[in-house]
Amino acid sequence: MSAGGRTLVRPVIAIVGRPNVGKSTLFNRLVGRRQSLVRDVPGVTRDRLYGQVTFERWQATAIDTGGFDPLSTEPLIEAVRRQVDAAIAEADLVLFVVDARAGVTALDLEIAGLLRRCGRPVILVANKVESDAQTAALAELFTLGLGEPVPVSAEHGRGVGELLEIARDRAPRAPLRKPEQGPLDMGPASEHGAPHLKDPKPLSRTPIPHVAIIGRPNAGKSSLVNAMVGGERVLVHEAPGTTRDAVDTAIEVDGRPYVLVDTAGIRRKGRVSEALEKLSVVMALKSLERCQVALIVVDASEGLAAQDAHIAGYAHEAGRASVIVVNKWDLVPPGMVRKAEVIEQIRERLSFLDYAPICFTSALRGEGLDDLFTTIDEVARAARRRVPAMDVTRVVREAIDRRPISVGGAPLTLQAAAQVSVEPPTFALRVNRPDEVHFSYERYLVKSLRRVFDFTGSPVRLSLRKATGPRARRVER
Repeated sequence: MSAGGRTLVRPVIAIVGRPNVGKSTLFNRLVGRRQSLVRDVPGVTRDRLYGQVTFERWQATAIDTGGFDPLSTEPLIEAVRRQVDAAIAEADLVLFVVDARAGVTALDLEIAGLLRRCGRPVILVANKVESDAQTAALAELFTLGLGEPVPVSAEHGRGVGELLEIARDRAPRAPLRKPEQGPLDMGPASEHGAPHLKDPKPLSRTPIPHVAIIGRPNAGKSSLVNAMVGGERVLVHEAPGTTRDAVDTAIEVDGRPYVLVDTAGIRRKGRVSEALEKLSVVMALKSLERCQVALIVVDASEGLAAQDAHIAGYAHEAGRASVIVVNKWDLVPPGMVRKAEVIEQIRERLSFLDYAPICFTSALRGEGLDDLFTTIDEVARAARRRVPAMDVTRVVREAIDRRPISVGGAPLTLQAAAQVSVEPPTFALRVNRPDEVHFSYERYLVKSLRRVFDFTGSPVRLSLRKATGPRARRVER
């Protein structure tokens, strides 16, 4: 976005605070949709989540962060702290959220001390103030040394408009970062040779592919995202289930923009017991609805499991272009299993996904990423490919002539065919008896279209419709 040749960068607002003070609820309220998981237990949010805030004509980028405990040495909490530190370093303005009902805690005091030294303007947000009667108790919050607290109720929306007015006034007119160092600039390549990333250029006419990374818990999805980004964008821990939200990351690789969506691991339904995990799985599946490409991550060290087939089925049913990513290939001893054997097993077990290309990666070593990005580009283009109606009709008619069939005692005849949509490519065929064509013959027609027009990685849908005339041969153009 630019004006008069000058690049405009939205200010970045980081939302920080100790666990369970309502940061994610406030984040969702600011961005206007339920993007971040909310649950009345501490530690739900762990990664950095980005969202756009619009207030009147002012816009900003908000970052939701995990519960901040600067004194903890527990590995998972330390990883969350690094995510919070990165958000503060990236921010032009910090919203420090405290629980007004709980008063000032020792952890609040510790965080306030750090924020006073961070070099960023800070707004103290007193959350969970549902009525005027509670405002009298806010005097204690002055002890944090961050000025007058702003009372809000993120859950009910009370005071959020006033908070946005203050944030608009306090945010620097010129962002603290240089324009070329936008909120998603991840710096130079990693030591493992991950692609160099920089702030995306203004959008081109080509849609930016949104890529969902899905798979079983602990298959290395978050590690793969970090390797693709070239930095610790999402939290990685050996315990399964670390990722809970669907975390969006916008990147650019060799001039090509992408949005990566890291998702929670999807376990078998019988093993999903906690309500929080159920919400995480729902958000993971919903992420497929807003993505064009699905990376189905398989753990090479464990082999293909039944749950991998279920997850692949979700992507297929959603109509998403798919790439099967065999991750952790570095853990397979050399000479023990060949790639050809793994590919054969995948093709046998995931026969319904025979159109999906297979990539081998090592997120730990940053191997296979160039091939992966190239494959993502190929399947994204194929899913958007449009074919003229004349060519579609010709290919389908030739397929029927090669393998003629009878339906209800009469030969199958084609009146016309045309592509009606993309992502996934969908074709409407007008035939004499559409309701009597066997699904196996539909599959044959799909393969014929895929082979000729190269819909690599994308499912192809057919819609058989009744011909409008007894023996009409008109071709729709």
